Amino acid sequence: MIGPFAFFSDTANLVTIGVLYAVNILIVIVTLFTIGHNRRPMTSVAWLLAIALIPYVGLLLFLLFGTNHLPKFRRRRQAEFEQILRSATEQLRNEVGLTPIPEQLRPISQLAENLTAIPHLSGNRLEIKTSYDETIDAMAAEIDRAQDYVHVIFYAMGYDEVTEGFFDALERAVRRGVTVRVLYDQVGSFRYPGYRRLKRRLDAIGCEWHRLYSIWPWESGWQRIDLRNHRKLVVVDGRVAWMGSQNLIARDYHRKPNRQHGQMLWQDLMLRVAGPMALGVDAVFRSDWYVETGHLAEDGEDPTTLEFADLDASDRAAGHEVELHDCQLVPSGPGYEHENNLRLFAQLLYQARERVVIASPYFAPDDSMRYAITTAVQRGVEVHLHVSEVGDQLFTQHAQQSYYEELLRVGVHVWLYRAPYILHSKHMTVDGEVSMVGSSNMDMRSFTLNAEMMLIVYGQRFAERMAWVEHFYRVHSRKLTLDEWLARPRMHVAFDDLCRLTSVVQ
Repeated sequence: MIGPFAFFSDTANLVTIGVLYAVNILIVIVTLFTIGHNRRPMTSVAWLLAIALIPYVGLLLFLLFGTNHLPKFRRRRQAEFEQILRSATEQLRNEVGLTPIPEQLRPISQLAENLTAIPHLSGNRLEIKTSYDETIDAMAAEIDRAQDYVHVIFYAMGYDEVTEGFFDALERAVRRGVTVRVLYDQVGSFRYPGYRRLKRRLDAIGCEWHRLYSIWPWESGWQRIDLRNHRKLVVVDGRVAWMGSQNLIARDYHRKPNRQHGQMLWQDLMLRVAGPMALGVDAVFRSDWYVETGHLAEDGEDPTTLEFADLDASDRAAGHEVELHDCQLVPSGPGYEHENNLRLFAQLLYQARERVVIASPYFAPDDSMRYAITTAVQRGVEVHLHVSEVGDQLFTQHAQQSYYEELLRVGVHVWLYRAPYILHSKHMTVDGEVSMVGSSNMDMRSFTLNAEMMLIVYGQRFAERMAWVEHFYRVHSRKLTLDEWLARPRMHVAFDDLCRLTSVVQ
């Protein structure tokens, strides 16, 4: 600009810039004294750096992703249902009674019950399922035996040639007069091809269905948009439940082949739970249903009157031995005050005396979990970690790799499950006497942001069956050595460390 107004224009620009900087400094000062409230120090520092170094954009990111709290109405509903669950648990305890568990495992059981209101229950028959397509077919066959209701939750749900039979079974159930309720995570499902076809199929079935954690504020309230419901479960009549790591979608997740490794395929683990703990899985569904819809799913029989012995009648008649297990369910997520799965993982690690085996596709723990693992090794516990050789998520995989050197140096045995498979199972076995199986990864997302569900199984007999699964992993894996890992190019190390920084901004 030329002329006498140029001076005033330049002055106005300087004033505007000065005001913006002053406001940003004020924002940094205010957040400096508030952002650390009930938050991990490292997370607070990371957010403060983002707000200070990326003016205004950092604040916007914090407002979108800086808290894992659900809206007030969701937290209120969660608290209301937890009170209902505690009352039902007391009734079940008084009517059915609880069997004792070994002395060394009582702290785990008591911690889990204090966190979730769900006690351990005996008399559960468990089947381990690791064949992907066959598991979906088996769940469909289970639905065909439903008489009263079917409840379904999956993080990623797709309607395709692999899952078609499952949805056909749901439709047959509705036609028989069975109540069918379906929940799926919105973000976990809409990113895969055929999402609109999935919704049309659910409408055609005639079941009740809802999206979980909708990203639209007018549907779910104002909340962090990357909060997710990561659970996978099917419940039939409150007598049988399926749970674990597998989603309801084709094994390749409809993804194009990778140039280097070809078609990536997921290796999962599901449990069929027949017996009283199926009621626990059903309670988790009903909690999610109530929080999402505001309506209680009140059908089903009084849990204290259910008879489960008939589930084993055919095997007993044939002279087969029936293994029954003590189990305890551990739901976790942003609706709970405490990080339930993190606390249980850490407690099990600190109680370990001889051997720990962990399987997790996404491994990016916080300091408490790192110390629990490395301390276990330093006091003489043998720790095996099963992870994938390649990952499906770039930044998460590199963040995970940044922990390998520390683990290898202390003596953790790191096993890389060979491509093109992604080891998606999530479980931990401790001392051959207690196991945890379910949907939770060992990363900060699963500890703080995702609604997850793990099953604790007490006893050596189930741990022995899990040992065969772990042996299968090792046969299809290669063992990582410290020398191999230290020989990586420096640029790879730097990128791993950079990605690790993002894992603490939770």
